[in-house]
Amino acid sequence: MIDAHISLDESHRLETLRALRILDSEPEERFDRLTRMAARIFSVPISLVSLVDKDRLWCKSAQGIDIIEIPRCGSMCGQAILQDELFLVPDAHEDERFKNSPIVINNPYLRFYAGFPLKVSNGHKMGTLCIIDKKPRSLDFEDQALFKDLALMAEQEIATVQLSTLDELTQISNRRGFLSLALHSLNLCRRNNQVASLILFDLDDFKPINDRFGHAEGNQALIAFANILKQEFRDSDIFARIGGDEFVALLNGTEENQIREILSRFSTALENYNAQAGRGYNIQYSAGYTIKHPDDQSSLEQMIESADVQMYRQKSSRK
Repeated sequence: MIDAHISLDESHRLETLRALRILDSEPEERFDRLTRMAARIFSVPISLVSLVDKDRLWCKSAQGIDIIEIPRCGSMCGQAILQDELFLVPDAHEDERFKNSPIVINNPYLRFYAGFPLKVSNGHKMGTLCIIDKKPRSLDFEDQALFKDLALMAEQEIATVQLSTLDELTQISNRRGFLSLALHSLNLCRRNNQVASLILFDLDDFKPINDRFGHAEGNQALIAFANILKQEFRDSDIFARIGGDEFVALLNGTEENQIREILSRFSTALENYNAQAGRGYNIQYSAGYTIKHPDDQSSLEQMIESADVQMYRQKSSRK
């Protein structure tokens, strides 16, 4: 069994996947309908809409099989998301990559696999629409075209999910996506007896950028700020654009002295960007933060309000 390589943008792919809030969600008829159609059209016993997480393959919809998730290592869907088009395995027994895979030599005794990668608007591949058979087979050109049409329908359903949780401009979580992910992270912190820290950012003098350079340039400033957030924060941190020029980050297991170091590093990265970009203005911001200890009963909304008060104190002092 040969494991799939990990793409260079894997951390951003996983960030997009988690922002969708679709992992471990309840079954939905719109996805089940597609897997039923795929199984019926191609006369296969198994069809899936899979999502490829960091270490596992999780099924949003599954027909003909009771397995909800399997390890990502050695999975065919893990290989399929590295492709741009159909990934086809006519006979897994004859394929060096998969002939020793547990799902080939054990139940469900997989022999044939066809999977089409499912992309979202930023180009990242979240998972696959796939069909599986217990006997070798192939797909002719017409079948491949039909299967691609079904996969595009699955992509459209995921795009509907993405629109509700991802900020279209910056491609990081929006307010709705952040609130869901942050609540999950806070619950983990409480169970693991960890502190949680929330930082609220507000861009300074953003309106003059729009007024002087135009809204396209203002959008570029927002994208640049979001990209620096991606670069400077950990993969485990949750960050989002929650307003016009307002951003937030939630960090688990991070004490106050570490927050100061993080903000110092972030400011340096932003200063370097301003110096190199030379766009005729500097992106500047004010920030406030709050710390939630495991025994603190403050809600997420209260954390945001507390950081907001501190942020506006900083903004006012600068004026």
